[in-house]
Amino acid sequence: MQESVRLGMPGMGLLVVLSACGEATKEEVPMNVIYILADDLGYGDLGCYGQMKIHTPHIDQMAHQGMLFRQHYAGCTVSAPSRCALMTGLHTGHAQIRGNKEIQPEGQQPMVVGTFTIGQLMQEAGYATGIFGKWGLGYPGSESTPNRMGFDTFFGYNCQREAHTYYPDHLWANEERVDYPENDQLGRKTYSQDLIHEQAKNFIRTNRDKPFFALLTYTLPHAELNLPHDSIYQLYENAFEEVPFRPAGGSYYASEKPYASFAAMVSRLDHYVGEILAELKALGLDQNTLVIFTSDNGPHREGGANPDFFRSYGPLKGCKREVYEGGIRVPMIAWCPGKVPAGVQSDHISAFWDIMPTLAELTQTATEAPTDGLSLLPTLLGKGGQQQHDYLYWEFHEQNGRQALRSGNWKLIRQPLKGETRLELYDLSQDIHEDQDLAAANPEKVEELERLMDNARTESTLFNFGR
Repeated sequence: MQESVRLGMPGMGLLVVLSACGEATKEEVPMNVIYILADDLGYGDLGCYGQMKIHTPHIDQMAHQGMLFRQHYAGCTVSAPSRCALMTGLHTGHAQIRGNKEIQPEGQQPMVVGTFTIGQLMQEAGYATGIFGKWGLGYPGSESTPNRMGFDTFFGYNCQREAHTYYPDHLWANEERVDYPENDQLGRKTYSQDLIHEQAKNFIRTNRDKPFFALLTYTLPHAELNLPHDSIYQLYENAFEEVPFRPAGGSYYASEKPYASFAAMVSRLDHYVGEILAELKALGLDQNTLVIFTSDNGPHREGGANPDFFRSYGPLKGCKREVYEGGIRVPMIAWCPGKVPAGVQSDHISAFWDIMPTLAELTQTATEAPTDGLSLLPTLLGKGGQQQHDYLYWEFHEQNGRQALRSGNWKLIRQPLKGETRLELYDLSQDIHEDQDLAAANPEKVEELERLMDNARTESTLFNFGR
């Protein structure tokens, strides 16, 4: 059910208890927020989630010092609708963008003028806002570019299709195209993720003396599987028995060692996260900055990636483009020393659309924007009173359409199979791998969840199932 977020007064900020001369006093100190969104990183790709072959010491330490979520969900099983759910606080039954809809020559289906986003929420709260990485929710010159959707500063890829290459011929700095002519097929000198990472750190430094909201949307470890062959790559260069990848039609850059490249891309992402946390500590901002790390959907099988080899889905079944748990359940870690309890593993069931109300409550900002989410702030701060979802809902508009709904431990999946629509029912408390379809044995539960599923969505003129 959609609700409007109405919390406090704009710009009030989080009340933080400070100690002065041994006496507790209350001062209003707005908490900075950094939200790091990986691209196609699986639930099991991090050491703190059970990964054995890839080194992620900085993110593992972040989890040790903060809170690890075991039942957090992406907005969708592919990029654009997942990011729309994050941006708007609406699940894919209500969000404008419900699939990857391409716009030529560069960009994706835009959100409409006047869409309220987490960027605009944070601007209204008095924050400097920046996004660094991939956008994927509009096209250059549209009304749905980052600068027109609540972000003061943008650097990276406007188009998620363009983001398939890590040595691009151009990126965007706000509304201005920045060309890299050296990145032709012979040169390939300027690695986009390093540039994006440096711009993100510059934004943090520049805004150190005022509240800021930074959204870091690195494209690692999305295909193509390509990165500099530096010391990070050399950790894995000869670690695995490899099968060189030869792309059909040249859609992705060929990798002689795709396993080494994939592992190194995850470790490079880990290195970036470590540098962000170190920067916060160096600036004295670590105890007043909430950092959240997560991924936009489950692991991919593109460009030579092999999630079976790395068990990228962990104990789950499914990958990107599937609505089984492996396609939509993602890692999430929250970190803020002294505010977020350390060493906690939370089983609270949450999703991307919870971020809008969480930021509203964090900043005590009132808004009439509808949301499908519930604030996570009580859980993040280790307090009681956390609200629970009646259900979570997803829909996916490729491959003839797929839907999923989770209510408590029950999960219903509706998808086309062999010319008919199939309903599958799973009890996640007993069957996290979704092996035992209980639909035939529980017709009343199927009927109950199917009613919820039908009522969870509104029709979309842009995205329909065609069945």
